[in-house]
Amino acid sequence: MSGIFLAAALLTGLLRTLAPRLRLLDTPVSRSAHSRPTPSGGGISIAFLFLLVVGYYFSVGLIPLGEFMALCGGGLIAVLGLLDDLKQLSLRWRLPTQFLAAGWVVFWLGGIPPIDFGPLRLQWPWLLNGLAVVALVWLLNLYNFMDGIDGIAGSELVFVGAVALFLLFSSDDEVASVLTATLLSAGAGFLLWNWPPAKIFMGDVGSGFIGFIFGVLALLTMHHGSMTVWTWLLLLGVFVADATVTLISRFFAGGNWYEGHSSHAYQKAAKEYKSHTKVTITVILINCLWLAPLAWLSIKRPELGIYLSVAGIVPLVIVAIKLEAGKVARRRFEQ
Repeated sequence: MSGIFLAAALLTGLLRTLAPRLRLLDTPVSRSAHSRPTPSGGGISIAFLFLLVVGYYFSVGLIPLGEFMALCGGGLIAVLGLLDDLKQLSLRWRLPTQFLAAGWVVFWLGGIPPIDFGPLRLQWPWLLNGLAVVALVWLLNLYNFMDGIDGIAGSELVFVGAVALFLLFSSDDEVASVLTATLLSAGAGFLLWNWPPAKIFMGDVGSGFIGFIFGVLALLTMHHGSMTVWTWLLLLGVFVADATVTLISRFFAGGNWYEGHSSHAYQKAAKEYKSHTKVTITVILINCLWLAPLAWLSIKRPELGIYLSVAGIVPLVIVAIKLEAGKVARRRFEQ
């Protein structure tokens, strides 16, 4: 996959040069974590290379039709994200399209396999399918929410991809392994340009696509029996905890909770310590030293998956609450 890494690095560098001409420039606003206009849309390289590899492996017969069609749903999300980067689409356009793409994935995968909740087993198809659609939409949005400081979304991609690939080594899930390695390699090539101080941002075209594809990969591995939903929940634990606590807090605070803001726990930490690098490295350490071992254990002891997920994520929720994630001065809602 070194070729994908090199191609992503080169393509991201090219996008950085062309971004001003393509009107892919992130201009700072009051809630921004950066102080000068920065090229955006670097996630195009990740989406383009991933979908190119998907098309190739489908053509040689490695990826079956249903899974290929499901993965193509990521293309719709990438296009939607690119349009949002260029024109700032309203929620009434974005959300229905996201649900359409999520429903497309679940349809082509033929539903969702049963999920074990400790001693209980959830196996009602209508409920599982509905939960999967909602989960895909939430995952692509939470990844977008968490792309607010230099390097955090790119390094999360590399971490999740690397650990997932390691966990897949003990299985015979060739499709998931190839797809994960591709996403990891493309993400690493992009991260060369996005590490603090960032030379280019991934934009909605990248963040939404990555979150969505992680969701599709989770469903694929569940179908293949190589990983469980609990393993993926642990791998994405920092993002899930921060984004969920922030959304719930803003929702109960009233006002336009769905609009852009800078009240995530990681954003508040970056302001407190006046450093993107410190926060991004802290997230990497939490991932590697806390969540990765629990994810590995959830593979070895799948019957403990839900308990390990609770044990792994509850402390992260507590940290997010202590950082007052989602809490914004009332006057900001009223402006």
